Amino acid sequence: MAGHWVGHLSSAPSTRCGLRVASELTRGCGGGQEGFADPTSRNSSAKPETCDGGAVPCAFPGCISGGFGRGGSKRRRAAFSAYSVVVCVLLKLATMATSDLDKMIETLRRCEVLTESEVKLLCNKAMEILVEESNVQKIDAPVTICGDIHGQFYDLKELFMVGGECPQTNYLFMGDFVDRGFYSVETFLLLLALKVRYPDRIFLIRGNHESRQITQVYGFYDECLRKYGSVNVWRYCTDIFDYLSLSALVENNVLCVHGGLSPTITTVDQIRTIDRKQEVPHDGAMCDLLWSDPEDVAGWGLSPRGAGYLFGGDVCKQFCSQNGIELVARAHQLVMEGYKWMFDETLVTVWSAPNYCYR
Repeated sequence: MAGHWVGHLSSAPSTRCGLRVASELTRGCGGGQEGFADPTSRNSSAKPETCDGGAVPCAFPGCISGGFGRGGSKRRRAAFSAYSVVVCVLLKLATMATSDLDKMIETLRRCEVLTESEVKLLCNKAMEILVEESNVQKIDAPVTICGDIHGQFYDLKELFMVGGECPQTNYLFMGDFVDRGFYSVETFLLLLALKVRYPDRIFLIRGNHESRQITQVYGFYDECLRKYGSVNVWRYCTDIFDYLSLSALVENNVLCVHGGLSPTITTVDQIRTIDRKQEVPHDGAMCDLLWSDPEDVAGWGLSPRGAGYLFGGDVCKQFCSQNGIELVARAHQLVMEGYKWMFDETLVTVWSAPNYCYR
């Protein structure tokens, strides 16, 4: 399918953390143990109350099996009541945060910009999630692997329409979210908001355009200045760029990077040792992963881009064999069909911006 490539890998997606949260809230409930009673249990005599102004279940006074009911200690009942209020407030705050995030996503889906304060809040939340991710982010199949978007918001919208909306479909985007297109702000912030909302369903890795220097030349800086009247949003976003993963490994079988391979990296483990929280350097392993290109050459060659290298099929096949993987998936280059196989199908280039530069 033109515009994106779907990896046909057999393993089922892992259990999502949202289900674990619900189970954590009921841990220690019922069963004759001292703890919170489960209001849905047949053994519970109390009905759940609601918080003031909302439908979030409160704690349940009088239905604790350890002796907080009739005849229980007043001090313990008072302590429990205070704890109930704290739990209730925290649950309401969590609900409000999710609601606000959903509103941001809906705004961005209409191709409307967020306020500067909303962008700052979103980037702070995203940073908390991305800092926990590895340089080589492990991903379960099935997942839809996408290439460059380059600010083509309506191409991204069409991609979701064809491939399925997140979180119903899992996505991996291999960088270059910004520059060249007219809607880099809305495109990147929508993907970032989806990442915050569904962190186990969508994955973003860094491209060579996720850079302070490059974005000042190819459009993202000017777009932020034009839409917000200051460079603050550009600063918030470029700070996030430093936290994006450098690669992903799907089912321990498909290595996904934005650009390509590096002569200084022979194993996937070496990628894990890179300090990625920095501006993209002009040379070295991190630069090569974001800038290199496959070419019909033997070994390594100089890149006409002025950064990274050209690498041949022999290099790619040796890397796959040494690391026990079958395929290198990458973006970085325009291919008219949406994807292009090379080197006896040990490498695929994916492109997801069919209206690139409005040609």
